[in-house]
Amino acid sequence: MTTDYGRVNAPDFPADADWLNTDRPLRLSDFAGKLLLLDFWTYCCINCMHLLPTLRRLEREFPEELAVVGVHTAKFDEERATENVRQAVMRYGIRHPVLNDASMETWRQYAVRAWPTLMFVDPAGRVIGKVEGELGFEQGAELIRKMLEVFRAEGTLRPGPQAYDVETPRSGVLCYPGKVLADPVGERLFIADSGHHRVLVTDPDGEIQTVIGSGDEGFVDGVPEGARFSNPQGMALADEVLYVADTGNHAIRSVDLEMAVVETVAGTGERGIGRVDGGPGPTVPLRSPWDVALVGRRLFIAMAGGHQLWMYDLENGLVQAIAGTGGEGIVDGPPEDALLAQPSGIAADEDGVLFFADSETSAIRQADLITAHQVTTLVGAGLFDFGDVDGATSSARMQHPLGVAVQGGVIYVADTYNNKIKRVGTETFAVATMAGTGEPGYEDGAFASSRFHEPGGLSIWGGKIFVADTNNHAVRVLDVASGTVSTLPVDF
Repeated sequence: MTTDYGRVNAPDFPADADWLNTDRPLRLSDFAGKLLLLDFWTYCCINCMHLLPTLRRLEREFPEELAVVGVHTAKFDEERATENVRQAVMRYGIRHPVLNDASMETWRQYAVRAWPTLMFVDPAGRVIGKVEGELGFEQGAELIRKMLEVFRAEGTLRPGPQAYDVETPRSGVLCYPGKVLADPVGERLFIADSGHHRVLVTDPDGEIQTVIGSGDEGFVDGVPEGARFSNPQGMALADEVLYVADTGNHAIRSVDLEMAVVETVAGTGERGIGRVDGGPGPTVPLRSPWDVALVGRRLFIAMAGGHQLWMYDLENGLVQAIAGTGGEGIVDGPPEDALLAQPSGIAADEDGVLFFADSETSAIRQADLITAHQVTTLVGAGLFDFGDVDGATSSARMQHPLGVAVQGGVIYVADTYNNKIKRVGTETFAVATMAGTGEPGYEDGAFASSRFHEPGGLSIWGGKIFVADTNNHAVRVLDVASGTVSTLPVDF
């Protein structure tokens, strides 16, 4: 923790900024007498997501002495809009007030340099220190206890209850679905109902056949109706075993659909810290696995929190990193030397070549682990290079894509922050918008006039593409033959 501030007066919040989870704009004076913790974050950032459970625990540990305020300072253009921040606040279950620092005014006033950054303000309104990066609960609790001891001795601490106007999503059967998996052979659809912490199995018309998970967040194996997940995302099917990237639990879960049992095959339930080595699946702590793809008896994992691709061997139960050093960036080359940046979607073609969405570099990349043993970039240039540009892959730009599917030499992309579905030709090296106007919204109809709101994943079934339209709490269906978008009526 950096503490060389000499207790300088903390800058007040902008008077004209938008606030969430509160019924009025807040001022620094509203937190007089409490230790104020400012969390500078942006909702795309996996490290910011990792910090949220720690903040929840700290808020429960010090309910009357500690006040937390999120200061959302966007990296991507899509993240500046208050409505989009609101959706993220509800999706992540944030219960403290959040300031939308769209102009980066507060970021600059506090001289913040990185996401996430925690800034500590004492009960008298003076900055006393900061922490950059992820913070564990034990470390954070110890820091806060020491600070509170000083404030009690000074007589400046005035504990008291806190209540905020917490916003809740207006969802229905689905709540922020993250990914979807089509199974043409079994004529069914698997939907990661991420906000409800469960997986739904439906028929082609959206009628729910099976519910996997109790709907309560947790980490519990066993029968499907009693099992618990945390923000499940990508899925892959091996015969009658469904593999689920249980992102919030930092685990890979298997669901035996015939035996009706859920098991943890990789991950301990705790987030891995620092460099994580491979080994027997249940003994290895993972870091936010976001998507999975099956090639033969090998399950490839987009390990968003570790900036790597991993592999789980279904035969021997071992899990290990297979691409990426763990550093964040966009560097091609041999898999062991490549730099990735929060891979969040992964798919394989008929030859077993992997394609993945590297979300923080707004990139679509390829990992050939069979012949060339190379990671190459098809679309994307750098951590801060993004946009909405079609054309040649060398100059095309996307904005934080989260999902990919591959068929017939074409990569279909959920270009999440552009609110579009795009096509990338692996032989033509061209990018084209397939559906979506680019404006966030909810509109069925012709491809060109349809609207999505941060779609997170997609899967192909014959001439249809099923899309997890996350912020619309819906599964959308793109009919390629008719060039139209419809909504799948998911229900019991």
